[in-house]
Amino acid sequence: MKKDMQAATYKEFGGADKIEVTTVTLPEVKEGEVLVRIKAAGVNPVDAAVREGYLKDFLPYKFPIIPGWDMAGVIEERGFSARRFEVGDAVYAYARRPVVQHGTFAEYIVIPESYLSAKPENISFEEAAGIPLVGLTAYQSLFDAGQLQQGQTVLILGGSGGVGSLGIQLAKAKGATVIGVASQKNHTFMKELGADFTIDYKDQDVGAATKKIAPDGVDLIFDCASGETLQQSLSALKPSGKLVSILNQGQDLDKSIDFEYVFVEPNSSQLDKLRAFTEAGQLKVHVSHTYSLQQTAEALTQIQTLHTKGKIVITP
Repeated sequence: MKKDMQAATYKEFGGADKIEVTTVTLPEVKEGEVLVRIKAAGVNPVDAAVREGYLKDFLPYKFPIIPGWDMAGVIEERGFSARRFEVGDAVYAYARRPVVQHGTFAEYIVIPESYLSAKPENISFEEAAGIPLVGLTAYQSLFDAGQLQQGQTVLILGGSGGVGSLGIQLAKAKGATVIGVASQKNHTFMKELGADFTIDYKDQDVGAATKKIAPDGVDLIFDCASGETLQQSLSALKPSGKLVSILNQGQDLDKSIDFEYVFVEPNSSQLDKLRAFTEAGQLKVHVSHTYSLQQTAEALTQIQTLHTKGKIVITP
């Protein structure tokens, strides 16, 4: 039986004016898939970048596109062999598929069960929807690419944003010393998340300020800001250190730097680990604002300012 839903969609790349909220027919639930009623969908800067067409040569796509890759919700229907979860179970996911088309800014999503993990029990759907993309990005950057160990020092550029704020908490949970870089007004926020030291990137050299804190340099730079802040910070990287960026693909970097670019991948077993951190009280998501599905264009305009503290979410 075909089911209709409300969803935000766009038929061509461009600005926020391309988005319309309309009635869409859901695809049928096939083998290994589940139907999830979306309770909340996290909004990320990449959602606006995809809509503008910036990633069209990097990610295959098919119009009309429903934006959004983060979600938390409840399972309503299960396809053949999809038995990891029961109907009624609360789940969360980073729902980016190989083709950009069926996203999370909608009332429902049909998705392979392999993407899903049980939602952390101690937080709301809104908070849970804010974790997957930024949490997995931070996890894969710090631990898979960066191999961050207990006792090492990490410099996090853009420490108060969505990815950086989870990066601070995960690095602390691992037992690392954390230096967070952001504007002065966000220093208290970073300290509350667990940053041992904070640096303001304005009116000073970030590398020199870092060397005052860590004279021998840092083991890892986790770059969530790029630009001038990144260039300045390189002087504080140990010769044996590693640079991991989610923005810079290495074009303007010295080839002698041990560098890795990370574009986050879905990983439900890592979502299980993020759930464990969350339920242990080591990971918190600050939701600064929620938007209705009708306000999708507004939410994407806000995320493009790149000055969102914590996370914003859509509640379909």
